[in-house]
Amino acid sequence: MPKLSWLDQATGLPVRRQKPIRYEHPAPGDLVHVDIKKQGRIPDGGGHRKFGRTIGSRNNKKQGRGYSFLHHAVDDHSRLAYSEILGDEKKDTAAGFWTRANAFFQDHGITVKRVLTDNGSCYRSGAFTEALGDDITHKFTRPYRPQTNGKVERFNRTLAQEWAYAHTYLSDEARAATYQQWVHDYNHHRPHTGIGGKSPIERVHNVPGKNS
Repeated sequence: MPKLSWLDQATGLPVRRQKPIRYEHPAPGDLVHVDIKKQGRIPDGGGHRKFGRTIGSRNNKKQGRGYSFLHHAVDDHSRLAYSEILGDEKKDTAAGFWTRANAFFQDHGITVKRVLTDNGSCYRSGAFTEALGDDITHKFTRPYRPQTNGKVERFNRTLAQEWAYAHTYLSDEARAATYQQWVHDYNHHRPHTGIGGKSPIERVHNVPGKNS
């Protein structure tokens, strides 16, 4: 049965719903979304998402591991992603991450023109500004509007479903060891409905070894 919100209130007949217009920048590098995902570390023996509250909570109380911080940079046009699991979200960590992310995009023939972040203190720091340099414009999301950074928010949802909680991991180290392979598969092999069923690497101009 269709939802009530899908029905014409006068006739009760289904109304054809228009898909929202997906906005994207026209070329790789025009805008890169940068964000940090805070993620609870898995206690040794496994966590509650796979073993239930009784076992998972017991393991966590015995061996609470705190949090890890997934730093992301996602190209708006191609969805090509660079990501690392790091130990904090401090300014020097964020600045170092961006330096490596920018090198990654350059290796794929992408010159980054703009970077979009939230208003976190690490992104407003002088260290991050210095890492961006003079040729990259820094834009900020609107306060309390995470959807402004929607491409990277969608990346967070995908990694949660397809990597972070998709399998049973008996330790945080075991999960972390699989992450870069998952990111590679995301970039090179996973089809994305938002870009016509292509993988991000297929949308990148000047891919090494291919004609643009």
